[in-house]
Amino acid sequence: MTKATSALGNWRADLPASIVVSLVALPLCLGIALASGAPLFSGVIAGIVGGIVVGLLSRSPLSVSGPAAGLTVIVLDAIQSLPSYQVFLAAVVIAGVIQIVFSVSRAGLLGEFVPSSVITGMLAAIGLILILKQIPYAVGYEKDFEGSEKFFDAEGGNTLSTLWSSLTERLTPGAAIIGLTCIAFLFIWDKVKPKQGPLKLLPGPLVVVLMGVIGNGLLAALRPEWTLAAKHLVQVPIADGFNGFVGLFTFPDFSAIGTTILWTTALTLAIVASLESLLSVKAVDELDPRRRTTDKNWELLAQGGGNVVSGLIGGLPVTSVIVRSSANVLAGAESKASAVMHGVWLLVSVALIPAVLNLIPLSALAAVLIHTGYKLTNPALFIERYRQGLTQFIPFIVTVGAILFTDLLIGILVGLVVGFAFVIARNFRPAITFAVDGEDCLLRARRNLYFIHKYELQQALNRVPDSAVLVIDLSSTNYVDLDNIDIINAFIKSAVFRKIDVHVRGDIAERTAPMINAPSYGVRFA
Repeated sequence: MTKATSALGNWRADLPASIVVSLVALPLCLGIALASGAPLFSGVIAGIVGGIVVGLLSRSPLSVSGPAAGLTVIVLDAIQSLPSYQVFLAAVVIAGVIQIVFSVSRAGLLGEFVPSSVITGMLAAIGLILILKQIPYAVGYEKDFEGSEKFFDAEGGNTLSTLWSSLTERLTPGAAIIGLTCIAFLFIWDKVKPKQGPLKLLPGPLVVVLMGVIGNGLLAALRPEWTLAAKHLVQVPIADGFNGFVGLFTFPDFSAIGTTILWTTALTLAIVASLESLLSVKAVDELDPRRRTTDKNWELLAQGGGNVVSGLIGGLPVTSVIVRSSANVLAGAESKASAVMHGVWLLVSVALIPAVLNLIPLSALAAVLIHTGYKLTNPALFIERYRQGLTQFIPFIVTVGAILFTDLLIGILVGLVVGFAFVIARNFRPAITFAVDGEDCLLRARRNLYFIHKYELQQALNRVPDSAVLVIDLSSTNYVDLDNIDIINAFIKSAVFRKIDVHVRGDIAERTAPMINAPSYGVRFA
């Protein structure tokens, strides 16, 4: 396949995927800005910057960046604590610079140490959150802000109580009809979508949006009392002409750059945004059908550059966002052109057709997110993890539960603790096998030997009888630390006096030969 053919194939996949992602991103950008106590348009700016700037800088083929729900509490507190929103923008710019410093210091390597069971647990939890949080929007009950990931809300309720109220007390007939129809269409479209011809490129979510707009128009004509009110529709700020649109952008105020609170806010934003981006990119790499691997240090550079630009023009801080990214993957994107185009669509649409965007029912967009959520948390994923054993299933299911009942970052930290506990437990399992048959003895290291294995190694060597022939088999290791080499050396020295014939076997033995004493009597490398 030539490069031209490959690029053409990518564009055929990336163009419809970018439309899907922009439809998903728009209400999330607005909802996160609202929850953060920031101007609504600041969320849209962050979405545009996350798509175009971060998309161009990033080496991740499928990750999509924008404002993140995980930062809403931090942003809300910062905006309330700092003298003005313009000062907060200065903190966003500084946070971006700090992320670039993180990149230069290679802090992105930390993302490689997250167990896969935690990553897949995060994806499954996000899928469940999308379903549980979007069902109320699908039936016309918008209590949480769009994009919320927290279990408990500010009024003392929670995700489950909101879901129950939406289905039993607050159902809006028009929204429910549009939402359920759109959900049914998306699942049917998965099965009947043509594999060839022009309809192959038709994104189901775009059809759903058109169905929602037309459906609300039909309700207005046939059942006016069921017509959706403005609160059930997208609400993009509408500018009065070009000058009004330019006036929606805000610029940072660096007058407080000498204050501790500004730098504390910037550092907090940089650390949390970097953590969320690294986890999201790692998860997207897991979702990628081609299993491409993203340079995590370069990703921090891209995210830092995006935050510098976003802060300079009035936007919220950006991160790689798993909801948008997973929607991008599941929509069939092939390259980062999809992320860049999604940013272009956001910019063009809010600049040229905001009134048209404000006709889109939130219930139709909720259908898109519910469909995405189901794909992320398909029951087959739970079955697969269970079949891989408890060491994989327990960290996976704990991560799912912790994210569902707290929020994304806390849940991931809980999952990491459990995942690392299993890693440590595995390292405390016997690492050495010892067998004896008369005067023949075999001591085999089953894996790399670290200081925690010193006692086990010493106990095995204590079982070797005088005048024995001992084979120390290190062929299954590629590392033996100095503590264990010292124990082997001490035994070899004593073996001369006990008439023990010692043979050390394995590539590691050859590589560490200068470190292992080889007295004239009885020790050989095999």
